[in-house]
Amino acid sequence: MWPLYAAGFTTAFGAHGIAANLGGFSSDAVTSLLVLGGLLALYDGAEVVLKPLFGTLADRVGARPVLLGGLVAFAAASAVYVVADSPGWLWAARLGQGAAASAFSPSASALVARLNPAAKRGRAFGGYGFHKSIGYTLGPLLGGVLVWAGGLRLLFGVLTVLGAGVAVWAALAVPVVPPLPKARQTVLDLARRLADPSFLAPTAALAAATAALSVGVGFLPVSGRAAGLGTVATGAAVSLLAATAAVVQPWAGRALDEGRVSTRTGLTAGLALTAAGLACATLPGLTGILTAAALTGAGTGLITPLGFATLSTHTSPERLGQTMGAAELGRELGDAGGPLLVAGVASVWTLTYGYVTLAGLIGLAAVASWATRARPARP
Repeated sequence: MWPLYAAGFTTAFGAHGIAANLGGFSSDAVTSLLVLGGLLALYDGAEVVLKPLFGTLADRVGARPVLLGGLVAFAAASAVYVVADSPGWLWAARLGQGAAASAFSPSASALVARLNPAAKRGRAFGGYGFHKSIGYTLGPLLGGVLVWAGGLRLLFGVLTVLGAGVAVWAALAVPVVPPLPKARQTVLDLARRLADPSFLAPTAALAAATAALSVGVGFLPVSGRAAGLGTVATGAAVSLLAATAAVVQPWAGRALDEGRVSTRTGLTAGLALTAAGLACATLPGLTGILTAAALTGAGTGLITPLGFATLSTHTSPERLGQTMGAAELGRELGDAGGPLLVAGVASVWTLTYGYVTLAGLIGLAAVASWATRARPARP
């Protein structure tokens, strides 16, 4: 399992380590906010388009080859900028990293499910989510130190070594998991399966959690500055959010496996905590911001392992890659849609109304989650 956890850390660290430091790095490659926005969108854009495709490929040829190929491609794409060190190649490297992460991220999730019995998947996905959260937490900080010490080339160089090292580790330690035979699936069959509540409910919860997490990381510092707080206090709030999410995930996974929490109760509680956290972001001062960070982190940390464990349990083993890829697509849409929604509302009224709007939608999702009973997925 450890190489799979390392793969999760790699995609998270690669996403946030570079994204958080492009704007603060003065170079010919990043000359305007428009260019910065384009570079940030490349990684996520590639993931939105390619994750479902690579998930389906993992079911067809096996998750392990797609995992290894994605990690090698990630290392190669990172090396492109190390060698070329030019603005044009930065775009190519970032696009290549996003495409490669689209391959090894859903493959790693599928392998976590295939290599663990249903009774232990909560704990397994809790560990996987914990290491991804560590990557999200360390990415901006460690990435900033690397950029300060040697520029973007050093950061890309570290990512090259990281991707290659995890690929070698996975090749040596991850067992071969052959693809399973499956019945032919039509487009209508796929649409019917993805429209089933057993897929929609946990995927919607994962998307809501990711939307809230992205909004917290992006907008809590804005609220802090508006309240007259310094960068240390606002940085502490973001760190508290990520750290809380990381700590809660293994606990949530164990609680699911041991029967101390059900999927329905856990997802509902996670959505309610997340909505409450966003609502607390409207309170003035440091207390409101820290409370918002803690509650949002706890809610997203509760949702993530429960959502993925539920998806794996209600999916036939031969289609795990496809399901994980589609669920990752839902998360990416939440990652992009949450900040866009809050920013759109804030541009018309204020940021407070943006928080309230997203909190209200997630609160409605909590009510819907409580009313939905999962059914076995169709084969």
